[in-house]
Amino acid sequence: MPPLGLITVASMLPKEWEKRLIDQNVMQLKDSDLEWADYVFVSAMTIQRQGVKELIERCHKIGKKIVAGGPLFTAEPEKFDEIDYLVLNEAELTLAPFLADLKTGTPKHIYTSEEKPNLSKTPLPSWKLIKMTYYSTMPIQLSRGCPYDCEFCDIITLFGRNQRMKNKEQIINELESLYQSGWRGGVTLADDNFISKKTILKNELLPAMTDWMRKRKYPFSFMAEVSINLADDDELMKMMIEAGFDVLFVGIETPDEKSLKECNKIPNRGRDLLASAKKMQQFGFVVDAGFILGFDNDDETTFARLQEFIEHSGIVTAMVGLLNAPRGSRLHERLQKEGRLLPEEDNVGDNTSVWTNFVPKMKLESLIKGYKSVAEKIYSAKPYYARVQKFFKNYKPPKRKPMAFHFYYIKAVIKTMLIIGIFKKDRRYFWKLVAWSLFRKPRLLPLVIQYAIYQVHFAEVFDL
Repeated sequence: MPPLGLITVASMLPKEWEKRLIDQNVMQLKDSDLEWADYVFVSAMTIQRQGVKELIERCHKIGKKIVAGGPLFTAEPEKFDEIDYLVLNEAELTLAPFLADLKTGTPKHIYTSEEKPNLSKTPLPSWKLIKMTYYSTMPIQLSRGCPYDCEFCDIITLFGRNQRMKNKEQIINELESLYQSGWRGGVTLADDNFISKKTILKNELLPAMTDWMRKRKYPFSFMAEVSINLADDDELMKMMIEAGFDVLFVGIETPDEKSLKECNKIPNRGRDLLASAKKMQQFGFVVDAGFILGFDNDDETTFARLQEFIEHSGIVTAMVGLLNAPRGSRLHERLQKEGRLLPEEDNVGDNTSVWTNFVPKMKLESLIKGYKSVAEKIYSAKPYYARVQKFFKNYKPPKRKPMAFHFYYIKAVIKTMLIIGIFKKDRRYFWKLVAWSLFRKPRLLPLVIQYAIYQVHFAEVFDL
């Protein structure tokens, strides 16, 4: 996805300013880009800390001033004294004072606010600054904040527990602006929990999105992050399917009730997590999920139970990570009091780095060994393709007119057939799934290609 924060902030800057966006996830930052600029605006997350340090060094070498904001700098501003201007928290409140001071030649080092802004004034993102062909999905944001208070999460510190929402007119305008910019394909709702305010969704937003999608002949498919209690609301699931939602990301975390209680994962407790995931699949959703290993209540038996849960769930994209304690989370506070935090530089923010930034209750060697065993068992080709087939048997795709194929889809199919179907050693599992899908569920062939590519990616990430 493109950096939604930066392209939204770009729309808040003076119109007469010339702006250029360099997304270092997909582009190289050239010296000529830095030389062109008067100010370099930077946004980053924890995982991008090393890249930020390199960028600061490059900017200072040629005397360019830096304006920084976003999660990394808001969480630990004291570590970035070398940055000229820190515009922290939410830009709707802190950017305007900085711009006013800059205009009078009196900018301060830090701009911050404990207030949480109303999102009704948040502008449309500056889509013209990005090259859409670099991306697989576009992000829009309905809300900020989350009503839950999971111990390992820092969202409450960043955005609060009161979920603030844009109105339906803003969201429809954002969809229209994406459409007019030429985008066709996936759109991700970048909310921490899309379904927190169900009444507004049912009475206002989803009917408006459905009307717009029908008029535009379903140019987008939506993905959202939701809590697993969506499975309790058949009406809401039907409305989301009708509006064009295809993929859901759910934080399942662990099937162990003791660990769920430990981390205060309220929506997941006291329920059949497996049945909930399968029900969402039967309603027409592709369910992706996050899982965590390393809770204090985890033991040597946890790894096999998690691997078995993922296998039976048919959740293909199962993001398994080691528990880390982000700064600003209640977990970070608790572990600090217990004297279990490791040095700050160990917190790389990467949940596939096979490391954690605190001393776990389980022996670290056992935790890492168990984590690697889970990754190997769920992402090696044979069990992975078996899980895809299990998902396909349970999944009932929505009966909507499919989006038109683009050239890059055809290109992806050809490359997949060549690279995975001929040159990969595990190609027999790929062709077996292709044959099964052709005869049983031909509508799912695009997902076969997608998941085959995913398996190559996961195998490389975990060095399988």
